[in-house]
Amino acid sequence: MIPTRGTVVTYPAGETASRGAVIHVADAGGGRSAVVLDRTAFHPVDTAWPDQPADRGTLRVGDAELDVVDAVVGATQGDTLVLGPEVPVRTGTEGWTFVVAHLVEGDASAAEGDPVEVMVDAGHRAALSAGHTACHLASLALDAALAGAWRKDAPVDALGAPAFDALAIQESRIVPDGSRDVYRVGKSLRRKGFDPTALGDLDGLAARVDAQLADWIAAGGSVRIEADGDALADRRTWVCELPGAAARIPCGGTHVASLGELAAATVSFAATEVEGGLELVMTTTVERA
Repeated sequence: MIPTRGTVVTYPAGETASRGAVIHVADAGGGRSAVVLDRTAFHPVDTAWPDQPADRGTLRVGDAELDVVDAVVGATQGDTLVLGPEVPVRTGTEGWTFVVAHLVEGDASAAEGDPVEVMVDAGHRAALSAGHTACHLASLALDAALAGAWRKDAPVDALGAPAFDALAIQESRIVPDGSRDVYRVGKSLRRKGFDPTALGDLDGLAARVDAQLADWIAAGGSVRIEADGDALADRRTWVCELPGAAARIPCGGTHVASLGELAAATVSFAATEVEGGLELVMTTTVERA
């Protein structure tokens, strides 16, 4: 029986190892099994906003060491567990229980109640954490660089600039030491007051974003995750201390503990004409200290 609080997660605090117990084992399809634990350091792919990929690592169950080939959010409302893209609601929806499902090849050789040691690839986690922190910084720097492009009042971001990133984002993907963000600049954004001619000089835009990133990284501010609780479904917020202000963004991913862990972050832009407007891609690249 899966406890109603679901899986306790320790990765928001930066942990890459944990001990827990099996609370459910299910057929995940494709010759894989889903092992659900009461507690894990393993970061899964989120269903609603799959920006950060799952951790890499292993589960040790007795004498067996199982490679985790993927980790996804699972949810149950009653007796049936649904996994990954099959989950019909956002994580945290009332009336549902949310868990981390560790996917392994074949039979899991695990049963309810078995103790499990979770071991995450710390190097891979560090690269994704650097990429995710830089992704947030780049989004804020982009908003600041485009602040003069708005002809109307617009919703603002965590630092008070018009929120181009939040209003235009279509897709965000975190990669080791970087990220790729896709924006749509069409009729909807223009009606909100954005002037697309601000994207006429993408090299100049990148230079302004890079300069802001350099200033923030040089300040070496602390980074932390604030959580309402330790369950997977509890709300978590990324908090970064920047000169003059603390930026706060809802986020379920992993991050560095300080901007001092980053040596530099830079961006590049590519734009493509699409029906009704423009698709803008921002690629962020991180150099770790």
